[in-house]
Amino acid sequence: MSAKQEHVAAAGSRETPCLSNQGRAARGGGNMATPREREAADYLEEHKIAELMHNLTSLLFFHRPEKPIPFLIAQLEKLQASREGATEPPCLFDLSNVDAVFGILDPTGQGHVTLVQYREALSTLGIKGFDDFPEGAAADRISLATFKREAKAGLLRSSATYKAV
Repeated sequence: MSAKQEHVAAAGSRETPCLSNQGRAARGGGNMATPREREAADYLEEHKIAELMHNLTSLLFFHRPEKPIPFLIAQLEKLQASREGATEPPCLFDLSNVDAVFGILDPTGQGHVTLVQYREALSTLGIKGFDDFPEGAAADRISLATFKREAKAGLLRSSATYKAV
């Protein structure tokens, strides 16, 4: 094996801070992290790198474009435009998906769902930080409008995988 091959093999065998036990420790999972690993973990968290990679990978799996690199570039350009306020961030789900979820929860077309259904649906969509007691909660009747408002806001928050400026 040449010196170059040995260097590549050695580099390839090293774990990155975000994947190693030390990387997990840097994020609070233990006390084995070095200062450099903590710094790296803080950087990844501050810039929402893990969320960005997760969203881009999900978009790839969902759309399965023939040319993934131009597709990813377009998604990153959309994300940059959304950060500048020109558009909404790229999102796997849109309002038609939210309507479909609501329709599944309200098969008889009453125009409302229960508070439990609302919470479970938003959690299932991966939405965090939604209003736990929205308009209509006291009567256990969450309207489509309230459901859509909370879902859209939550999806936009989760899709905005960039550091706030």
